[in-house]
Amino acid sequence: MWVVTVFDADSFRCFEYDSKEEAIRTLEVYKNKAILSFTN
Repeated sequence: MWVVTVFDADSFRCFEYDSKEEAIRTLEVYKNKAILSFTN
């Protein structure tokens, strides 16, 4: 599972994806505010 974590000023949000391609599309939307990670 791919996880995109988006950091805001006072909170964070996590989005879970099965495919890396989907996760990267979301990551591009939140440039400079997000990280991409993988977990089993």
